[in-house]
Amino acid sequence: MRVTSDFWCSAYIRRCHGAGLYALVRRKGEATAGAIFIVVDRLDRQALLLGPGPQGGTADNERVFTVILGPAPEAEIEERLARELRFDPDIWVLAVEDAAGRHLLDLV
Repeated sequence: MRVTSDFWCSAYIRRCHGAGLYALVRRKGEATAGAIFIVVDRLDRQALLLGPGPQGGTADNERVFTVILGPAPEAEIEERLARELRFDPDIWVLAVEDAAGRHLLDLV
C-alpha cells in the first residue's frame, strides 16, 4: 500500500533537512493521491524539475521520479509547472535548494 502524498512530502522534507538540504512545500495538493513535483534549485539560475515516473515499476509500490526538465533556466521550469497545474490542479510542488543539485531520490 502506498503512503499518502502529504505523508510522503513531509517525510521527504525531513529527510532533506537531515542531509543538510533546504527543502519546503511550495504548493500543497490533494492530500491522499496528488502527484508530486520537485523543483531542485541549483542556486545558479538553473533548476531541475522532477515529476512522477512510471507507476507499477517497483515491487513495493514506491513512488518513483524522473527528470521532466533540466537543467534549465528557472523561467522554463515555472512555465512547465504552470502547464502541469492547468492539467491537474491537485499537484504538490516541493522545492529543494542545493548548489550541487542533490535531491536524495533515485530516478528512473
